[in-house]
Amino acid sequence: MSIATFLNPEAILLQLEAESSEDVIRALGGKLLEMGRVKDDFVAATLKREAEMPTGLPLGGDVNAAIPHVDIEYVNQSALALATLAKPVVFYNMVENEVEVPCQLVIMLALDAPKSQIEMLQEISSVLQQPAVIASIMEAQTADDVLAAVSNLEPI
Repeated sequence: MSIATFLNPEAILLQLEAESSEDVIRALGGKLLEMGRVKDDFVAATLKREAEMPTGLPLGGDVNAAIPHVDIEYVNQSALALATLAKPVVFYNMVENEVEVPCQLVIMLALDAPKSQIEMLQEISSVLQQPAVIASIMEAQTADDVLAAVSNLEPI
């Protein structure tokens, strides 16, 4: 399972101006909805899940990430959406739910099979453990730059 396979250029937002995690989730979810990949209630369900089970992930470097996602019932066809943010927005830590994590990289999962969610989270985890790949994504000027960065991953 490859990130590049499910990440459509239309669903890559670079240097997104957002004030909150909700803004980011609405922007990415909106792209997936426009593409017909998710159901009408996908964004609302993702926001609800994020409030109950946060997805902020401190990476220990200059950039932190969030991986918002929701159950398969809200998905028509598997897809990913990705945003780099012009300035960090607060997501909450996936382990310590009350701890704020200022995130600049958000990868939204919309997957239509339970097993694929686990596999994709493993794949994203491998990306997030490679500072050079994160730097390439954050410096990307085009969607093709992002796709190139996630296509040339080193195995971990």
